[in-house]
Amino acid sequence: MVSRVGGVVSDDFRKQLLGYGLTTAQILYRMPDHPSLLQTYVWQNYDLFPKFPALQDFLAFWQAKLEGPLFSVTVAHSKLVKPAELRAVDGVFRLH
Repeated sequence: MVSRVGGVVSDDFRKQLLGYGLTTAQILYRMPDHPSLLQTYVWQNYDLFPKFPALQDFLAFWQAKLEGPLFSVTVAHSKLVKPAELRAVDGVFRLH
């Protein structure tokens, strides 16, 4: 897809226009050779809230093809975590 100014629009930008948001998942899994040890893996991609189809596909692939059994998955998405909203105030009140 080419924009009016001649630049190429990235796939990530197109996804954002379709409602996708940057999603980060911290995946804890058991080491195949040492099941009592946990290892961490960070997955990050653009995905749709709240069903997370891309993450679901990745986790299905993990369970089908990789040896390390999943222990836990923690998800962060812009619709789950947002910075505090600030607003201007008209005055300051002091209490002693």
